[in-house]
This record gives sequence, C-alpha cells and structure tokens, in this order.
Amino acid sequence: MTALIPRLRRHGLADRLNRDLFDSFFEDFGLPRALSEGRRFSPAFDVSETENEIVVSAELPGMDQKDIDIRLSNDILTIQGEKKQETEEKKERYHTVERTYGTFSRTMQLPSDVNAEAVNATYKDGVLRITLPKSDTAKAKKIEVKGESKTS
Repeated sequence: MTALIPRLRRHGLADRLNRDLFDSFFEDFGLPRALSEGRRFSPAFDVSETENEIVVSAELPGMDQKDIDIRLSNDILTIQGEKKQETEEKKERYHTVERTYGTFSRTMQLPSDVNAEAVNATYKDGVLRITLPKSDTAKAKKIEVKGESKTS
C-alpha cells in the first residue's frame, strides 16, 4: 500500500529542503527530474563585429581543445565539439550530477565575407575565441560626398 503513496509523504521535510520544488515534485512520484535529466550541452556564444573583424566567443568550460572542431566554408562558420563526462566511482548513497555533457554543433552565417587564410582561434580558461578578419571587399569604405561649389 505504501508504494502508491508518493515519497513526499514517506520522507520528512528536512530531506527536501535543498531541492528545487519543481524537480522534487517529479522525484516524489518516481519520475525523472524535469529540468536536469536529459539536458543537452549547449554552450553560449557571442558574436561581435568591428570595422576590421568579426569575433566569435564561446563558453566551453571543462573541454579539451582537441575536442573542438571549427570549419569555415564561404561565409558559414561551424563549431562542433564534445564535452566528455568525467567518470568516477562514489560510495555515497546519493549522487547528483548537474553539469551537462555531450556533443554540440553550431552553424552560423557570418554577417560579411572574411579572409579565411587569416582566421585565428584560441582556447583559454574555458573560452574559445575565433577572430575572423574581414576581407578587403567586406570592409566599409568611406565615400566622400562632393557638392557643387557656388560661385558668385
């Protein structure tokens, strides 16, 4: 008969104080945590542009640079990678994993033509930074406005 009673009622409030209410609702009925299980690794990207270059930055904490693949074809930039899960054995009864792992792939159309030969990518402190210099044809050119001179 106790199998039909949610764990919420079988365990005291002290057992649940540090858990999110929404997630604990699903746990109490033996269902997977709604927001954490099955999450995919999806890094955050920033794309900025100056007069001379486009800069793409991505937060990729805990990744090895050999697991990052960057490709540029015409004005399409593709960044792929895999954040591998660290395996460890624990003897504790309760173990929570909140970090996400897995593969990701992001493809983005660049706002202008770039010089593919001069692209530079660095990875430091979990941040990938790709600098894409604009091609000469993509750089803005200042056009001077000429007017008619008035002669009297």
